[in-house]
Amino acid sequence: MDKTAIRDAATIILVRNAATAPAVLMGQRGADAAFMPEKYVFPGGAVDAADAGVPMARPLNGLCAGRLKERTGALAPATIAAAAIRELWEETGLILGRPHRWPGACAPSWRSFAETGHLPAPSGMRFVFRAITPPGRPRRFDCRFFLADAANLSGNPDDFSAAQDELRHLRWVPLDEARQLDLPFITSVVLAEVAARLPALEPPESVPFFGGADERDEVLRLGRG
Repeated sequence: MDKTAIRDAATIILVRNAATAPAVLMGQRGADAAFMPEKYVFPGGAVDAADAGVPMARPLNGLCAGRLKERTGALAPATIAAAAIRELWEETGLILGRPHRWPGACAPSWRSFAETGHLPAPSGMRFVFRAITPPGRPRRFDCRFFLADAANLSGNPDDFSAAQDELRHLRWVPLDEARQLDLPFITSVVLAEVAARLPALEPPESVPFFGGADERDEVLRLGRG
């Protein structure tokens, strides 16, 4: 695989107590990570081929699905949402799904999720941000950020026992403290966007899209015009 190619990716910003004392789930990448080592990030990662056609307990919000289609090519919105849910499971052990038997065969990358007895349920996810990694970085991603209420999780939101080792120090960080962590630039921008719109958890009027040569340039807003 060409490491300089732009890969599709998805991230979930889980929030607790959005109306009173909001906190977001974050973890620290390892020191040996090729992309953003030791930075604090939201759970997320690259879209996998097996994310296409994954059965869903509930569909993605229609407005969000429409905005995900903008400037995306052939990639289906449901595939991006599935990737975000799978990455959340792998990196935190948290399940954004509903109890249901998996119909038919299951791809290896989804097997451990299916064994929990759930189907992914992206209905409560809100597409709120998109950013493409600028040129010159060791890895480049076209990442879609979803906001979701932790109340939509199935199970204990403090139980990270099923997490793999991709993120360390998983914890719920008070929103007003999160920007003090060692963050990638774009993560701090996303946090500011989220803070400005809470406690609202509905789709925003438009979605910021940073897709230029410099991640500090806001190229356009999806869903506007």
